[in-house]
Amino acid sequence: MVLSQASDGTAYQLCGDCQRASVVLIHGLGLNLHMWDAFIPHLSSKYQVLRYDLYGHGQSSALPHETKSLKRSARQLKDLLDELDISRCTIAGFSIGGMINRRFAMDYPEYTEALIVLNSPHERSVEQQRLVEQRADDTAQGGAAATLDEAIERWFTEQYLRCAKNTVQQVREWVVRTDPVCFMQFRQVLAKGVKELICPQPPIAVPTLVMTCENDQGSTPAMSYAIANEIRGAEVIVVNKLRHLGVMEDADAFLQPMMQFLAREQESEHKQLDQK
Repeated sequence: MVLSQASDGTAYQLCGDCQRASVVLIHGLGLNLHMWDAFIPHLSSKYQVLRYDLYGHGQSSALPHETKSLKRSARQLKDLLDELDISRCTIAGFSIGGMINRRFAMDYPEYTEALIVLNSPHERSVEQQRLVEQRADDTAQGGAAATLDEAIERWFTEQYLRCAKNTVQQVREWVVRTDPVCFMQFRQVLAKGVKELICPQPPIAVPTLVMTCENDQGSTPAMSYAIANEIRGAEVIVVNKLRHLGVMEDADAFLQPMMQFLAREQESEHKQLDQK
């Protein structure tokens, strides 16, 4: 796939009808925009869809002189939307992408139509926080490969690891090809950036769908309910059995509720416009 390149080096793909509502997809740490491949045919049939690579991931520039943070990542998206003349959008983010889209909604509410937060962490217990910070430190010492085997086992079910070896290998290759400095910095953001998202003031005030998987150890169902409890009217769906990367293992389990959520929000938006 040939991707477009924004002025800051962000690699992206824009597809679907530009006259329709816009949906943005943000990938997770060590992954890239291709994690959404199974979603594109369905989403782009009804929406304009923008997916892009975070700095240092996939084909995006690493911007080596800038320290990565949630606020900087939110600005990456804001700059891309401005360059593409997209003024409002629904933003779906996976894992750290679900942290970035919440930060974006806090910093740029005027751009944010709705949020879809997928398998994303929130406030952790003391032990959970110790574990994620230890993994971040291990990455700083040994690079992405230092914790990759353990991560793969947390991300996919045992059956999928046995039956989808090509996809699992592709994910491994994505991770190890990520710019090492960016990976390390984003790993620290994933570990410590949650704190700035807890009980935001003012609260996030857009329609929100929060999803995770029953056996996601790092983005647990309890965390998803905690995220939703801080966003008025937010909906929570827990997908049975799957682990962290259930969104790739069984895309349909996520796609159907996402499409229903988007359709409801579009219908609500149309009703509000008709009443004006």
